[in-house]
Amino acid sequence: MDRMVGTVSRGVRAPIIRKGDDLAQIVVDSVLAAAESEKFQIHDRDVIAVTEAVVARAQGNYATTEQIAADVREKFGDDTVGILFPILSRNRFAVCLKGIAMGCRKVVLMLSYPSDEVGNHLIDLDMLDEKGVNPWSDVLTEERYRQLFGYQKHYFTGVDYVDYYKQLILNAGAEVEVIFANNPKAILQYTDCVLTCDIHSRQRTKRLLTAGGVRKVFCLDEILTKSVDGSGYNDRYGLLGSNKATEDSVKLFPIRCQEMVDRIRGLMEEKTGKNVEVMIYGDGAFKDPVGKIWELADPVVSPAYTPGLEGTPNEVKLKYLADNDFATLSGEELREAIKGYIKEKDEKAVSLKGTMVTQGTTPRRLTDLIGSLADLTSGSGDKGTPIIYIQGYFDNYTK
Repeated sequence: MDRMVGTVSRGVRAPIIRKGDDLAQIVVDSVLAAAESEKFQIHDRDVIAVTEAVVARAQGNYATTEQIAADVREKFGDDTVGILFPILSRNRFAVCLKGIAMGCRKVVLMLSYPSDEVGNHLIDLDMLDEKGVNPWSDVLTEERYRQLFGYQKHYFTGVDYVDYYKQLILNAGAEVEVIFANNPKAILQYTDCVLTCDIHSRQRTKRLLTAGGVRKVFCLDEILTKSVDGSGYNDRYGLLGSNKATEDSVKLFPIRCQEMVDRIRGLMEEKTGKNVEVMIYGDGAFKDPVGKIWELADPVVSPAYTPGLEGTPNEVKLKYLADNDFATLSGEELREAIKGYIKEKDEKAVSLKGTMVTQGTTPRRLTDLIGSLADLTSGSGDKGTPIIYIQGYFDNYTK
């Protein structure tokens, strides 16, 4: 009988990970225990995905607000610092903001509107239309913002982020002024020293500020790129990808990730004789249709992965073949014709990019697709499955 199941994504339970744990061995042991418990076989090109959170925890890659403040103070001294385009998140940015503010005398907090970079809305688009506000040109003071829009709370969290961030800065001991704008150069009317906190648009923001005459400009990926007073660090991403650990510390994005995925793959080959793919994943890359949040608050979906996960899918759309090339066929004859088409495509290994037969397939990187699948499978709460085991992802209709 033909196999009737395609891709399977399993959450694998593991012990609570602590600093110093041999995570690679724990991952392999957990996967093999799950395979024995659930009676599934290990195959070549199965995918093991490990959440970045447990990698950083095993590494002990943490930093305190005092350590963040020390790095900010070293870079900006006594200057008034423009904090530009932070995302609205208690988990992702609030503790970072506290540490940044502790290192400043005065802060000008510039928020993008109507939403932050990843889709957390301060106000609804319809309200902009109603009030006749142009978010691309209009710079609003806090007073004007309140006059126009009042006290808006986040759709899911119920937090007024304007007031929440303002109070965080004040409680950290800094003066604060809040403005709203989307043109990075607007901050230069208030200060020429800027810490730009956007994620995926940070290089463009920095370029525009430099062209506008900024005197000092740093991105979040330039804060804590090395250890400060014994802190953790990330030499590539700095504070980007960090999460709240406690009220006074953050867990940073993990380092030396390639070493981890290579070791897990090697241990799996030793134990099973199979060549599996391995990746470390953070946020998935997808958008919520109700809250309008684009999930990807990490700098990348996957900071490290094995070579077999490089590239994009090279797939054809079955319904296109059925409705066009083989429109006159049905039943077993149609099935065999489609299978033959796919086999020929695989054997020739020619890129189908731009051809009509690929329309409707997903033109995204494999790591972004698989990382999103892993993130949705593991969830962000109490499932207790920091390891995801994916089978059949690289199969197609012919397998």
